[in-house]
Amino acid sequence: MRILITNDDGINARGLKVLEEIAAHFSDDVTVVAPTEEQSGAGHSLTLSRPVRLRRLGETRFAVTGTPTDAVMMALAHIMKDAKPDLILSGVNRGANLAEDVTYSGTVSAAMEGALAGVRSIALSQVYSRQGLGDAVPFETAAAWGPRVLAPLIEAPVAPRTLVNVNFPALAPDQVHGVRVVRQGLRDYGRAQIVKGTDPRGYDYYWYALGDMPHTPGHQTDLEAIADGFVSVTPIQLDMTDDSTLAALAAHIG
Repeated sequence: MRILITNDDGINARGLKVLEEIAAHFSDDVTVVAPTEEQSGAGHSLTLSRPVRLRRLGETRFAVTGTPTDAVMMALAHIMKDAKPDLILSGVNRGANLAEDVTYSGTVSAAMEGALAGVRSIALSQVYSRQGLGDAVPFETAAAWGPRVLAPLIEAPVAPRTLVNVNFPALAPDQVHGVRVVRQGLRDYGRAQIVKGTDPRGYDYYWYALGDMPHTPGHQTDLEAIADGFVSVTPIQLDMTDDSTLAALAAHIG
């Protein structure tokens, strides 16, 4: 099996190394194509207004001066064009990609690009317990649970243009309760916070931050699965048509 690995935290990210170790459980034919620098929050964006540069760092290791989507496109259309991957793994992201996070996430978007190209694609993210951990975010749970979560997913039936989004809870490996296949949750958009600062020249600057957020009712979403100490597995389809509104809108306009 030929595997392509990418991420949005950059070619030197610890989570990428963890994902390489996970992938080694399934294949020795692994190619890494990842952004040169961190691209968190890049979403499914492409670099169109400037050239994308490719640097070869090893026999099967490449850095791309662009977004995660750029990296996957470069891999599929150039680096691996004569030997397409059977599987694309994106991550392991430093931080959660739950609920509406998937619309912003470069990690998930890389998997989206793979799914659009008809390649089985899985995004993996490691939740952490508190802000400010930086490079101290622990990946032990992703490392321990990654192979056992991926083993059935690699062979599982998945509809065309569907990716699978996996999140590992912020617990020690032996405290994880298991794996739950759940739907995507939705949080209160009002959770966003703006953190203001002032630079040495007296000009204001701002950071986006996330405050405490209520979870959706019940325990059938990725939010509840993580809160309950499970690894969450969520299939995400790329056809975003709202079928329930389609007929009603057509009737209203017609």
